[in-house]
Amino acid sequence: MAWRVIDTDGETWNVQAAAERRADTHLWQLSVSFRSKDAHREQGAIWAKYPLESVSKSTLFQAADRIPDNELKDLLVQQIS
Repeated sequence: MAWRVIDTDGETWNVQAAAERRADTHLWQLSVSFRSKDAHREQGAIWAKYPLESVSKSTLFQAADRIPDNELKDLLVQQIS
């Protein structure tokens, strides 16, 4: 997933995908980083696992590109609620 910008509840967020693979599995798992552009919010990233796996890292990122913004917003809201 290419870097993306989403807006939710009047706040703007930079969204970045990462592929992670634990040592005990052959599957890559998708994690998503949310960074607020709001100066009033703490500047750390909020990380969340997205329910997407693949044996291929490139296939995982291709599938991440097709995730709709509304699903990313829902994932973010779950993390900050």
